[in-house]
Amino acid sequence: MATAALVQAYRNEKDADVRERILLIRRVRIDKKEAAGVAEKELHRSRWWAYKWLKRFDNDSLDGLRNKHRSGRPPEVSEETSTTIRRELSENKSGWMAKEVMNLIYERTGVRYHEVHIYRLLHRWGFSPKVPRMRFVNTASKQDKNKFRKRQEE
Repeated sequence: MATAALVQAYRNEKDADVRERILLIRRVRIDKKEAAGVAEKELHRSRWWAYKWLKRFDNDSLDGLRNKHRSGRPPEVSEETSTTIRRELSENKSGWMAKEVMNLIYERTGVRYHEVHIYRLLHRWGFSPKVPRMRFVNTASKQDKNKFRKRQEE
């Protein structure tokens, strides 16, 4: 790739990580510097990092310098099962406690999730806590607290 094309790509790039990788390519391929030295001394990165991005650039040109999508770990509970559990939770208007949801998922699927992950699942499914957390109560002003008390007494 020509020097002018790399300079233009560097100027037009909005992603800071990709700009850093283009800078690495310029220093190594155009300025003929050693990859390990550029990575460690100029960019404060590891040698492995430099060689990885140089190889990706050699294989895919500038597109190789962008982050690729990583799918992550597949869920242990199928989408169909989680949809039925979500529907059952939404039918009960009185609300659920996280431990109850955790036990319900375990009974239906045999998968035991940590209580913190249950909160993540509930948030992803569109549920919110019915009772405000203590940190929110403490941040309310005295007037707000009095208004709330008056509404509760009526």
